[in-house]
Amino acid sequence: MRIGIGNDHAAVEMKQQIAEFLEELGHDVINYGTDTNESCDYPEYGRKVGKAVVNGEVDLGILICGTGVGISLAANKVKGVRAVVCSEPYSAKLSRQHNNTNVLAFGARVVGIEVAKMIVTEWLNAEFEGERHQRRVDLIMAIENGD
Repeated sequence: MRIGIGNDHAAVEMKQQIAEFLEELGHDVINYGTDTNESCDYPEYGRKVGKAVVNGEVDLGILICGTGVGISLAANKVKGVRAVVCSEPYSAKLSRQHNNTNVLAFGARVVGIEVAKMIVTEWLNAEFEGERHQRRVDLIMAIENGD
């Protein structure tokens, strides 16, 4: 699977560790984030990963900033993105099963690397269950389309 990863200055080290982890799992990782600790604007990276997902450059996206909140808000402004912020694995799993999320976000200042790996693992291993959940995802997308 091709996974786009993006981050701001608060998450350079965690991004590198998560990218290595994903590669160990056999995924191709495309870096859309910064590689420097110099202060930068997280919305830029949320947008880049969101657009890569929607345009089919990558299958899924992972975003990391200080809390995961700001960068996920930026990604969710890209039409077609369903980004979720998770600080524990259970919500990550259910976000894929019930909401068909295509972008995962978490905070480098909120979770440690081992919890981040558990969150990523649960999210990647989960599959969208469809059926009644598809109706709800369709409703979410209708809101996005102004319906």
